[in-house]
Amino acid sequence: MSWKRICASSDVPENTVKKFTVGDFNVIVVKSGEEFRVYPPLCPHMEESLDETAIIEGQTITCSKHLWGWDVLTGKMQGLAERDLLSYEAKCEDGDVMANIEAELLYEYGEEDESDDDDFFD
Repeated sequence: MSWKRICASSDVPENTVKKFTVGDFNVIVVKSGEEFRVYPPLCPHMEESLDETAIIEGQTITCSKHLWGWDVLTGKMQGLAERDLLSYEAKCEDGDVMANIEAELLYEYGEEDESDDDDFFD
């Protein structure tokens, strides 16, 4: 186990997403109620930065770019999402958000076809 300090718990207000650097890569920290979760920073759909596009409403975190959503605390798919969020084991200890990070978690992104999802919204 390799627990690493991500940030102070006071750095992440409730119902927000904040990006932090851990070693050579970034993670996001999400706070819902008194619970903290640590996820990779990109949406598993099209590599959107969740610290810029995520909206938290109730127990759902949604990427506003293409409306994929997940349960804030479990990372499980909700609504239009087709993949769960990968997650790091997290805990709050002595006022710090900690994550068990052995290696960077990465999504596999497939090749897009000729049409671009962004064209759908234009």
